[in-house]
Amino acid sequence: MLITNKDVIQSYILTVAKYDFNVYEKRILYRLVEIAQMELEGKKLNSGFRIDKLLFDEMREVTMPISAFLKDEEDENYTRVKESLKRLRNKTFEYSTHEKQWKLIGLIEMPEFNNGYAKFKVHREVYEAMLNFSKGFRKYELKTAMTFESAYTMRFYELFADKKDPITYTIDNLKIMFGLEKKYKQTGDFLIYVVDVAKRELDAKAPYSFTYTKNCKGKKILSLKFHPFNIPANRDENLEHKELQKHIALSWDINKMVVDYLMQNYLFDREGIKNNMETFKDANKYLDLMDFMSKKKRKANDSPSPQGYLIKALKGEIAKAKGEKQTEKNAPADTPVDANIKKRVLESMAKIGKI
Repeated sequence: MLITNKDVIQSYILTVAKYDFNVYEKRILYRLVEIAQMELEGKKLNSGFRIDKLLFDEMREVTMPISAFLKDEEDENYTRVKESLKRLRNKTFEYSTHEKQWKLIGLIEMPEFNNGYAKFKVHREVYEAMLNFSKGFRKYELKTAMTFESAYTMRFYELFADKKDPITYTIDNLKIMFGLEKKYKQTGDFLIYVVDVAKRELDAKAPYSFTYTKNCKGKKILSLKFHPFNIPANRDENLEHKELQKHIALSWDINKMVVDYLMQNYLFDREGIKNNMETFKDANKYLDLMDFMSKKKRKANDSPSPQGYLIKALKGEIAKAKGEKQTEKNAPADTPVDANIKKRVLESMAKIGKI
């Protein structure tokens, strides 16, 4: 099946969950995240994809073409897909939403493999964890993620996708997250066969990669400080164009994912969202709204009114982006931000042959 590239938003809870999956298991998981997001946004699923609620909403039954889990049209490794479904059936999903909550759940149940289709059941809490953005999220290109040869590249890609600030992980925490506690006893081997392998593949294929520095105590490496960076040349030009168009289109409205995030993390009700809709729509012209809300969530939760804090912060950022307050009678044709976005839109259109 030809993979249609798109930006997929993945819960940070899933990103840092503890597991050790092979490449085909990860591709199955990517597709599951994709259709969960499509259902959340109310979009029509791709041909051959189905998701049905079962047992009083306690389970989801997922159906997909087996070809959806293959890297490309030349990949015919159906046997590995079948084996990966069996492996996933025998694995558990360990995650926590906060310090005092920890859960261990079977990842999938009752996998079937028949007439070119795979079918399996997913527990409601596993499904909801994929859509739980309370700890933030990562946004990555689906097609790029599906083409990686190393499962470790996939994990690092998710960790650093669209991230700009440095982050430090201890060697022990990385091994636990990747399910490698009993492997690569020597830290040097872990760097060579996990970290460096991932970095080389990200450098070659992904719009994001990283450098790292070692934090040592004597000769022992205790942790790694990662420095994420963007590689614009590896970004899908069509997706970049769509992203820019989304920011410049005056009629673009907030989608269901944003609404759910506002309700889950800022405790808005629908009336409150409706009353502030113009602010949210205005913010979409100038900001990455999901990213902005994710960064402000901690301070908002410490304030007496998370909703009031967010609206005030959004209005301040919008005013800053516009450069100056505009009046209806004497408004410039474009703000500096508008002009810059339009310039990038035209450049991206030229690259993909739209003009």
